[in-house]
Amino acid sequence: MGMSSRTAPLIVVLKGGTSAEREVSLSTGHECAKALEGEGFQVIEVDAGPDLAARLAEIAPDVVFNALHGRWGEDGCVQGILEWMRIPYTHSGVLASALAMDKERSKQTYVAAGLPVAASVLATKAEVEADHVLTPPYVVKPYNEGSSVGVYLVNEAANGPPKLSDDMPDVVMVEAFVPGRELTATVMGDRCLGVTDILTDGWYDYDAKYKTGGSRHVLPAEVPAEIYAACEDYALRAHQALGCRGVSRTDFRWDEDKGLSGLILLETNTQPGMTPTSLSPEQAALQGMTFGQFCKWMVEDASCDR
Repeated sequence: MGMSSRTAPLIVVLKGGTSAEREVSLSTGHECAKALEGEGFQVIEVDAGPDLAARLAEIAPDVVFNALHGRWGEDGCVQGILEWMRIPYTHSGVLASALAMDKERSKQTYVAAGLPVAASVLATKAEVEADHVLTPPYVVKPYNEGSSVGVYLVNEAANGPPKLSDDMPDVVMVEAFVPGRELTATVMGDRCLGVTDILTDGWYDYDAKYKTGGSRHVLPAEVPAEIYAACEDYALRAHQALGCRGVSRTDFRWDEDKGLSGLILLETNTQPGMTPTSLSPEQAALQGMTFGQFCKWMVEDASCDR
């Protein structure tokens, strides 16, 4: 990195952008920028728009801290710009980002790596609305968008197939619903930071989007040692199979009645939420890292050719 010894490294924190998760990203980015200033870096916050390349050329940062979520920021697109401009950046590179965002192809990658996933098919919106594509209960979700576009649960009592909102894409993933607890594990570099049990108020009606009235984070998760260890192992293997770099977070569902065979890997987030109360920073805190130290590690881990 071409920085002189006299000045602190100049970091651009990329936030906002155009995805459905813009608001979350603005908050994440601002928190990370404050934390990095606290660690002694010079920081400029940039709301990622069409003029992004020009803004970066003008600022000429030492590192870009990627705090974007969803499409463009998390799917390999912005990573490609940063590679082209040779600006070191945080989190995963072009291929891993694109792969993790595509739920169908990431699932194929997990299966090839021997990791357990829920049965699923891709179907058009029309097919999904015409008839049950899988036997209920099942979930309908976009296969290449971030989390906030919408997830539908069609339960066993459902009379007919779901009516999907207009903002759902033309092709969706229909996935067997795995009951049980929601667990998540963060990977930082080559180690897992811990496992959190997310306790939520649960699902609404079958035709409503998945919404939680709030959630409590229990960490370390109060689950059998075997399940805790399996989550850590699977998260690390998912991170490696996808080719992730820096920090990623993998989400699971665990059906307690089935023991280890009830543990299913749902997806890997290559840009996990980063406010002090987000899941990954809480897990870093479990390992004795402050929010600032966690952000600083990501900056020091930044590179091109990820």
